[in-house]
Amino acid sequence: MSDPDFLTSLDSPLVNSLVFFPRPDMGFPPPADSEDWNIEVEPGIRVAARYHPAALHLPTLLYFHGNGEIVADYDPLATTFKGCGASFVCVDYRGYGRSGGQPSIRALIEDVYPVLEAVLAHLRQRGHSGPLAVMGRSLGSAPAIELAANRPQDIAGLILESGFARTLDLLQHLGIPTQFADTAQPQGDDNADKLTRVNSPVLLLHAEYDNIIPFWHAEQNYAQAASQQKRLIKIPNADHNTIMMFGGQTYWGAITDFLKQLSV
Repeated sequence: MSDPDFLTSLDSPLVNSLVFFPRPDMGFPPPADSEDWNIEVEPGIRVAARYHPAALHLPTLLYFHGNGEIVADYDPLATTFKGCGASFVCVDYRGYGRSGGQPSIRALIEDVYPVLEAVLAHLRQRGHSGPLAVMGRSLGSAPAIELAANRPQDIAGLILESGFARTLDLLQHLGIPTQFADTAQPQGDDNADKLTRVNSPVLLLHAEYDNIIPFWHAEQNYAQAASQQKRLIKIPNADHNTIMMFGGQTYWGAITDFLKQLSV
């Protein structure tokens, strides 16, 4: 992190307990063509990732999920993501699925760097030649934006689904206390601020009636993104958790077109 970070300044036991909803992996067998990676994010703590390979020349999509999801939830969707023209790598946060440790806002942001290094190493070992894009859903928009803003040499494109722009506004909207400590207001770059440093292609997908992260967050993220190749798609009639269902071909077609653009 090259600049002060707004999100990590909010890290506290209270906020973490209200933001994260970890649950364990139920132990069902992974898809036959997938591969599980255990990535060390600090000594003695590893997070789980699941790799679903496509052709080596295609892009790879590194995916950060929402706050109530785990890697295994995306097993049924992996084939669809691969059908968009990319290998698919989904990563858990600390305390989620088969990952060790406890989730925190600080770890959410800081762990992306060892995760990225491990993913790049795995892809090189397997002979991948296509570009790496990053996608974040809801809470996962924060780690995705962090990488796109600060590792442009490695991240060729950014997809945000239901991403948030302003963290304090979101916490207040959700009824989460924002009196974090007896110190000054948190300082540093928020999601929307970091997007001013993202020059790679950006795709934003957001539900029209998102009652958790209202649509204005997507509009602000779109306005702030420095990229000259950016696209915002509103999914009509959808809310936060029905965006894929209502989005249908619009949703998946936009991701397919975005990944094709990276391959040109």
